[in-house]
Amino acid sequence: MRRLRLFCLVFAGVVAFAAAGGAHAQPKAAAIHPVRILVPLPAGSSADVAARLIADSVRERVGAPVLVENKAGATGRIAVEALKSAPADGTTLFFAPIAIVVMGPLVLKNVNYDPEKDFVPVAQVCRFEYAFGVASQHPARAMPEFVAWARANPQRASVGNAGPSSIPHFLAVLIARKTEIELVHISYRGPAQMAVDLIGGQLAAGVTGVADFRAPQREGRIRVLATSGAKRSLLLPTVPTLREQGYAIDEVTGWHALFARPGTPQEMVDQLSAAIVAALHTPELREKFFGLGLEPTGTTPSELAAIMAVDTARWRTIVKETGFTPE
Repeated sequence: MRRLRLFCLVFAGVVAFAAAGGAHAQPKAAAIHPVRILVPLPAGSSADVAARLIADSVRERVGAPVLVENKAGATGRIAVEALKSAPADGTTLFFAPIAIVVMGPLVLKNVNYDPEKDFVPVAQVCRFEYAFGVASQHPARAMPEFVAWARANPQRASVGNAGPSSIPHFLAVLIARKTEIELVHISYRGPAQMAVDLIGGQLAAGVTGVADFRAPQREGRIRVLATSGAKRSLLLPTVPTLREQGYAIDEVTGWHALFARPGTPQEMVDQLSAAIVAALHTPELREKFFGLGLEPTGTTPSELAAIMAVDTARWRTIVKETGFTPE
């Protein structure tokens, strides 16, 4: 009963109790307040689809409306403002990627939020590795061969990424530093155009999420030479990691997680986290996430806070060492 009552507090609003003259309080009817999940990316993106899968699963469990609202733009700051202005009653959540929670304050100027103060961790939802790929006609079939080719062809050794402040960009920088090669970094608005140039031969290599290269790899148009995880990707199990191929690059992964706003009662946060973890352990939902190229995880709030702290410290060091200047 306690568990159910806490879910109702989060998803169905506060139940009003009438107390009079020492008599036992009797519950009154409560209005159902829908939960909003704010997504800082456009509709149709993998993050948007993942958030909707979570919304559907939680909705089924608690019997209350759970709505996804896309608040794209300003590198996530529009969604952040919407979260900060929402009531601290557990009815507004933020589905945020590592790019906003960790990287934003490190690589952007005039950031309007402090992750430690403005985001209350609820649960990590999923994670994913990055992939380093070349066109199928490229002579390299493994990272050492690409490194040798880049040394012999410095003017042609270009690599595409999602922007000069993105994790794919910094991963390419790390690869160049560890292998002592020069790479020309080219930014794209999205992985689709990068894949077109890669396949067409205008680009030597590209770095993006594993899911973006999975289909063209299967079709024989792109050859993924390495992935960035601590172990091989479940999506590309035949592709060795960077570390497997002898490069001292620690695990580089992306993730999406749910956050509440400050002031949300911890009991609500804990119960919501438990609901998400339970949903992510169902075979049906796990299969759908893997179909998106995302590995479902599910963590406690404290585990998510620890992940944030470790990633923030690590990327702060990397950003500083590369001499990157915030835009």
